[in-house]
Amino acid sequence: MRPFDYQRADSRDHAGQLTAGEHAQAIAGGTNLLDLMKLQVETPQTLVDINRLGHREIEDRDDGGMWIGALATNTETAVHPRVRSDYPVLARAILAGATQQLRNRATTGGNLCQRTRCYYFTNIDQPCNKREPGSGCGAIEGIAKLHAVLGASSQCIATYPGDMAVAMSALDAQVEIAGADGGTRTVPVRDFHRLPGDTPWKDNVLEPGDLITGVTLPPPVKGRQLYRKVRERSSYAFALCSVAAIVAMDGDTIARADLAFGGLAHKPWHDPEVGQVLIGQKPGADLFNRAADVLLRDARGYGENDFKIPLARRTLAAVLAEATGVEL
Repeated sequence: MRPFDYQRADSRDHAGQLTAGEHAQAIAGGTNLLDLMKLQVETPQTLVDINRLGHREIEDRDDGGMWIGALATNTETAVHPRVRSDYPVLARAILAGATQQLRNRATTGGNLCQRTRCYYFTNIDQPCNKREPGSGCGAIEGIAKLHAVLGASSQCIATYPGDMAVAMSALDAQVEIAGADGGTRTVPVRDFHRLPGDTPWKDNVLEPGDLITGVTLPPPVKGRQLYRKVRERSSYAFALCSVAAIVAMDGDTIARADLAFGGLAHKPWHDPEVGQVLIGQKPGADLFNRAADVLLRDARGYGENDFKIPLARRTLAAVLAEATGVEL
């Protein structure tokens, strides 16, 4: 780890000013950032502690939704009574990620901003366009077992590693962002993370000096909420494929299907056409296969991760079967 200056922000405006510099980063729980600093993947000259800014509340909204502060810990969110009762897909996704000790420190904002665990990104002796633009993507011809089959580019095939954001994408949550200029804006979680394209080093839409202040959940909807995470071991492993689903039935047909996927792309993957295939239809294996065809129509493997394409198909079918009560 390289030397750095440590500053403690005492207000949102102060934090925006301190983090507006090119070599400054905000820190809250630090569960991802400190690991990357130890590996010298991240080398900020200044760390700005934002833990005194508040934004830790979890509150009901007048419209029936909820507001989760950026500094609320993952544990506080997952065990909150309303989250567990009205947004169980979110609670399950958080509990599926990391260890209890990490969830006690990790925050809402930090979780959204966590970076890929690609082997080439975390090893400074390997080529990685995300870490060192123009150096190449070692994973394309190398170790790609955990890597993307959707939305990748010739510059990067890394995956977003988180669980919480996948559930928030299915819920159509909104991210509240305060800018260094004092202004605020709201961005859907579905649009917060970026695909790699030609700028894989840009993980999300945040600009220098921006701070996440919270996440808004819409009013709860009817239907079953499920989160399924397929991984190599049951404890503290990143998803090979995950599915967050909110599915409601009207008699024997599907009335609602909000789906998001993890482990498949550079961001939590939401394709509205997958849900559109399902709505108004009677659930069954053929319908679930048609939905998977839409999801995977542009999927591409890179050798070691070819298995993810049939795995995603099977995982989607299993989740939909459980949500609709169909036996496959």
